[in-house]
Amino acid sequence: MDTGAAAQTGTGSTGHAARLEKALGVVLGTGQIPLRLRAWDGSEAGPPDAPVLEFKSRRALRRILWSPGQLGLSRAYVAGEIDTPGDIFAAFTALSSAGKFAEPGPFRPLSAGELWLLLRTAVRLGAVGPNPAPPPEEARIAKKGRMHSRRRDSAAISHHYDVGNDFYALVLGPSMVYSCAVWPDDGAAAAAPAGGGTDAGKDAGPSAGPAAGLDGAQEAKLDLVCRKLGLQPGMRVLDVGCGWGSFALHAAARYGVSVVGVTLSREQAGLARKRAAEAGLTDRVDIRVQDYRDVRDGPFDAISSIGMSEHVGRAQTPAYAEALYGLLRPGGRLLNHAISWNADPTSPDPDSFIPRYVFPDGEMISLGEMVAALESARFEVLDVEALRRHYALTLRAWVSRLERNWDEAVKLAGAGRARVWRLYMASSAIGFETGLTGVNQVLVRRPGGEEPPLRRTAWM
Repeated sequence: MDTGAAAQTGTGSTGHAARLEKALGVVLGTGQIPLRLRAWDGSEAGPPDAPVLEFKSRRALRRILWSPGQLGLSRAYVAGEIDTPGDIFAAFTALSSAGKFAEPGPFRPLSAGELWLLLRTAVRLGAVGPNPAPPPEEARIAKKGRMHSRRRDSAAISHHYDVGNDFYALVLGPSMVYSCAVWPDDGAAAAAPAGGGTDAGKDAGPSAGPAAGLDGAQEAKLDLVCRKLGLQPGMRVLDVGCGWGSFALHAAARYGVSVVGVTLSREQAGLARKRAAEAGLTDRVDIRVQDYRDVRDGPFDAISSIGMSEHVGRAQTPAYAEALYGLLRPGGRLLNHAISWNADPTSPDPDSFIPRYVFPDGEMISLGEMVAALESARFEVLDVEALRRHYALTLRAWVSRLERNWDEAVKLAGAGRARVWRLYMASSAIGFETGLTGVNQVLVRRPGGEEPPLRRTAWM
């Protein structure tokens, strides 16, 4: 290894970082990138005070050569061939600002000249070779049938959720809620620290206060959903995509309702049933491994769908809305809590990191599309609440917990899977902070029955 000054600046004949910087600039579609690059030979290039992106082997450059763009960079990160030894949020924000790591829409193909420059750099750095196999964490569900068929949806859900309940517990904490929390607004929520929280009792980056933190913010979200749905003792509620049962348990214990929770994840269902038994709620909480399209025992007084409709797909969303309408009694309310794609008229690239590694077949649609589908199904819209900044804070808190428990997370799920979740949650937080994505609670009702409250203060 060359440890001389020339290698450290990347300008000497033995230093690789300067050439690597030029190649990455080509991929990102910019000239000088706002990162400090560290190559496998110890050389460095780029602004000295910028976040560090470390290329640990030539194999990382080879992946980028074969998949120039977000996918190649992501594969190298998941495989451990690229690392961010400092603040992951700062590094990914710099990549996003350079133009290609979190850009909406399909990746712009490189021109012949750009591709030639990238290839020439790879040749000079000894990185040319066969296309490396994708990391084993990459989803492979294409052979599971037609997209959004019951079989393929089940495989997609299993890929994401059946990675170990203990792993999720490390990240989510005792609440086991895997959706946007609702943080208190004390005027300082926008000042979340860059690396998330700092200790086990205050994962919050947000200024929720020491008594609240992530767990308090998740409980506040669950209670907000219950109030929006107008839950009363004796009601029968359907929880679509019930996860590990947190909403079902909260609604049954605090509001005296009976809940049917459906999920396609067997691991989630197993833990949800165990939690219901430990809480003495098995008479009021029924957890099923079942597709929402197969629920036949309606009508229900209320329906919650929290972080589930992203798995439905754009083409199937009208049918999803129709199905839930048919499962509600007249006057019953549905709360649909979902991530929205805010970068219209483009769509997320199906060949990018999150569809390949995190949510295969997942599709984010705009808030307008979701509201239109619900209205077309004859629902009456009662309220829409945007929670975009809340989700950014939630994701930073999850990253904080993952990093504090990193060694245990690797032990439970493997280094590659832990890196997938770290990359996914950190990059998603940046997406919410920049407004690329949003998250919204849309409250609707099936017309008929009793009238809703005159003002939203009834649940706010």
